[in-house]
Amino acid sequence: MKRYEFTVNADSSRERLDVFLSVQQTEISRSRLKKLIVEGRVTVNGVEQRAGYKVRTGDRITIQVPAPVALDTSPEDIPLDIIFEDEYFIVLNKPVGMVVHPAPGHSAGTLVNALLHHCKDLSGIGGVERPGIVHRLDKDTSGLVMAAKTETAHKNLARQFKNREIQKEYLAIVKGNVKTDRGSIQAPIGRHKVHRKKMDTRALNGREAQTEYEVVHRAEGWSYLRLWPRTGRTHQIRVHLASIHHPVIGDNLYGGKSPGLKMARQALHAHRLELKHPITDSNLSFCAPLPPDMAIFLQSHGYDPK
Repeated sequence: MKRYEFTVNADSSRERLDVFLSVQQTEISRSRLKKLIVEGRVTVNGVEQRAGYKVRTGDRITIQVPAPVALDTSPEDIPLDIIFEDEYFIVLNKPVGMVVHPAPGHSAGTLVNALLHHCKDLSGIGGVERPGIVHRLDKDTSGLVMAAKTETAHKNLARQFKNREIQKEYLAIVKGNVKTDRGSIQAPIGRHKVHRKKMDTRALNGREAQTEYEVVHRAEGWSYLRLWPRTGRTHQIRVHLASIHHPVIGDNLYGGKSPGLKMARQALHAHRLELKHPITDSNLSFCAPLPPDMAIFLQSHGYDPK
């Protein structure tokens, strides 16, 4: 159990309780603070209060953060392709076929299993179900993924993602010849009303989504694209490309199956990340090379991606 104590001064009087606490410390995210308040783990002068309580000069506020619940997920010695690592966060090149975090049917062999073995002290960072994970990639999407190693780094990176300050670049091979050299797909994305594993641009509960793209190369029946998702919706790039009738080759869920253009998985790769270091604020850029299966496809169809 960790314990934090604060006394309200005159400058902070009349602030909301959750706002005051989010300003006074950097270890706990605002969303987690709200959860702790709901659970009764935050008191003002010894009394539980709501998140909207207006603090007063002299109020004594205490936060009690319970120790992380023991993870059912076990550390596993799985090799990692590390692009960058310091004491605050790690950037990895995730291989095709690796699930990011445990879920029904995938309790072992995940990125979380590997990270728990490699980093040793991730338990509870960002929540016990997904320790350290800031964002995710689909199982059959390769490329860059980050994990935080401290609560402060997790909070900062999550904020950068939420505020769309992190620039992501993907590479994809899609069906058909994309007509325009550059374009922007702007269509809301929500859960499909019938197929619950699918997302849809025609869903009634769709949320704003935008993906920009550039054609790198065109050939008979396919195009090679560079893409920049400006939002972070589930399956965003796959859904957006399918919505303009150019699904990712190999993406059977969204129409990417093609007899003449075969890939064992969706031809989508998280190629580049640009962000600010969560502690030093310095500009960082990371790149994961095109994976062998996508490179072989391009070369076998007459295009050298080098």
